[in-house]
Amino acid sequence: MPVDHYENFPVASVLLPARMRAPVEAIYGFARGADDIADEGNASDGERLAGLARYSRALDEIEAGRVPYEAPFARIGEAIREYNLPVPLLRDLLDAFSQDVVKKRYADFPDLLDYCRRSANPIGRLLLHLFGQTDARSLAQSDAICSSLQLINFWQDIAVDWHKGRVYIPAEDFAKFGVEEQAIARRDAGGAWSALMSFECDRARAMLVEGSPLGHSLPGRLGLEIRAVVAGGTKILDKIDAVAGDVFRHRPMLGRWDWIAIVARSLYRK
Repeated sequence: MPVDHYENFPVASVLLPARMRAPVEAIYGFARGADDIADEGNASDGERLAGLARYSRALDEIEAGRVPYEAPFARIGEAIREYNLPVPLLRDLLDAFSQDVVKKRYADFPDLLDYCRRSANPIGRLLLHLFGQTDARSLAQSDAICSSLQLINFWQDIAVDWHKGRVYIPAEDFAKFGVEEQAIARRDAGGAWSALMSFECDRARAMLVEGSPLGHSLPGRLGLEIRAVVAGGTKILDKIDAVAGDVFRHRPMLGRWDWIAIVARSLYRK
């Protein structure tokens, strides 16, 4: 699937059955387009919120049985109708992206996890819905993986988000380690910064471990896809740890050889 953004994790990849790539691409296209409205370019906050409201109105049209022909709404409308996708999950995504426009700081970890619940977890739940795997255990494990991946994205993009006026490290964690928020502006990875980042990475890693049984319980290519995603997230955390949390000078990214190793590793179910 061609995309305009660097991505750490496979989306509608060749690991998935061919028949499922179209609805996954539709979900991704909807989410990516809305996220770009909240995140990219030089639009004002008002313009961003108006753009996201347009996405919300498109969901209203789809729920009313009308077909929006404008991309990416036509594709997501078709996927919703064909697979009976839960529209509230898509609305959760829009709610999270709207929050990104107006909320720039997080007080504590539960506050941040609430954002992840709406910004990341719906993607995993929609994917499970496509495959008819909606038991409580699978959903909980998917949530753990998706929230972890969102956190990992935050930790690798700390400097990028700073320039957008956002800080996702909870204020309580800065205080716990005696690190000032301005350390980000200074690109200062000294002092207690390494310990702070190790703490954040350990917490994300524990969530990946919590959710990882999902990759072994799901059948066939879906299980393989989940195992690859978990391995990719783990590799990013390893890269952050390897540079003692200095994501300012060493933004962790997955290269071709990383992905070859990740897929090879994912082929084994143990």
